[in-house]
Amino acid sequence: MTQIVLDFDAGTMSALRQGPGQLAAEVKTAAVVQWYAEGRISQSKGADILAISRSRFLDELYRRRVSAVQADIAELREELVCLTG
Repeated sequence: MTQIVLDFDAGTMSALRQGPGQLAAEVKTAAVVQWYAEGRISQSKGADILAISRSRFLDELYRRRVSAVQADIAELREELVCLTG
């Protein structure tokens, strides 16, 4: 596994009321949710990266107010046409 090292001063952890492990998990989750919001990864891949179920990943998206639907109106219309024949 590859590690990425980020430097935060003690004041950051104190302000967030988090220890190093909690802050690392928070940063990782925030990055994965952002990648999903940008359309760079799927829900399944996001859940896989975070080692959680897809259901828990959807809960995390909801908690962070990120839409679980990553389709624009044209894609949704195309899907409807396919469904209605």
